Formats: sequence, C-alpha cells, structure tokens
Amino acid sequence: MKKSIAFFDFDGTITYKDTLFEVIRFQKGSRNMYLGLIKLSPWLIAMKLRIITKTAAKEKVLSCFFKNMTFDDFQKKCNRFIEHKLPLLIRPDALREINMHKQNNTTIVVVTASADNWVEGWCRQNQAICIATKLEIINGKITGKIKGKNCNGIEKVNRINALFRLDEYESVLAYGDTKGDKPMLALATLSFYKPFRK
Repeated sequence: MKKSIAFFDFDGTITYKDTLFEVIRFQKGSRNMYLGLIKLSPWLIAMKLRIITKTAAKEKVLSCFFKNMTFDDFQKKCNRFIEHKLPLLIRPDALREINMHKQNNTTIVVVTASADNWVEGWCRQNQAICIATKLEIINGKITGKIKGKNCNGIEKVNRINALFRLDEYESVLAYGDTKGDKPMLALATLSFYKPFRK
C-alpha cells in the first residue's frame, strides 16, 4: 500500500497567531503580558537584529512569565487553553486540509517550535503526531529554559528524520509559513508556503 505523510507547522500555518503569546495572555492576563513585553523589549529587539538567537529570546520570554511555576499548574492551565481558547485560533481551511488528509489515510504530523504542553493535546484530539519544543522541568518546576533544542529551522528536519524514513512514503507533503519552516518544506515532494492565507 502506498503511504503518504503530511507535515504541518503550527503557529501561523494551522493557527492565526503565535500561540506562545496567546498562552501567556490566557494564563497571566493581557495587562501582565504587555508589562512583561515592555521589560523584554531589549531582548526582542536584539533578536530582530540577530544579536541573540531566537532560542535565547524565547528562553527570556519563558523565564519572564513562567520561571518557578509548578509544572502541574502550568499544564492544567495549558489544558484549559487547549479547550477554551485554541479552537478560536485555528484556521478553518487548515483544519479542512488536515481532515481531508485523514480521510485519505495520510499520516498527519505537526512540527512546531511551540512547546508540546499546549500543542500535543490538540494533536491527540485531531489524530496527529506532535513534534514540538520541550520545556526544561527541574524539581517539578519550570526553569524558563528549553530542554534540548528549539524545534525550528533545521531542527525540524532532524526531528522528522529521527522518527520517520521518508523514502518509505510515496507522497511527502509539508505546510509552513516562515523562514524557519523552509528546511522542512525542502524535504517534501509537494510543499505549501502560507497556504491558508486569504
């Protein structure tokens, strides 16, 4: 039987927005999010100017909002985010595309730089495999650091190749919307860049 597999970026491809900041808003409130972003602005500007890496900037954001939060409390709030907020952020055309692939028995894989804490649950609901960034947890608390590597750019390819032998698939599709998705898109026999933007 000829097999097909489809890789989807999450933030901006399946969703309308970057979900990290939506998770922050959901857990901490808009006011605290904006106050935190003001404090973080030097780091975010440095990232834009490529003075620091995206990973370093992301760890500054994670530390600002979640450092020393217990993992259990964080995950409970992420689960509530998946239930109540995330459905409003999903692009209908992306969901239709995913459902079409499922009907054709295509393996669906979401490959995202977002943390698995607020993506994996959605993937389970939609019968998709989740490849995501993991947060470092020590003594049951979030440290603000990433465990391993940020799942972006070439790391998306490394994670995919660690789990799948793409030569076993007749059709390999990939969907993305940023430069960080380009290496993943290059793996595909058919790729789509910003496919669900009107």
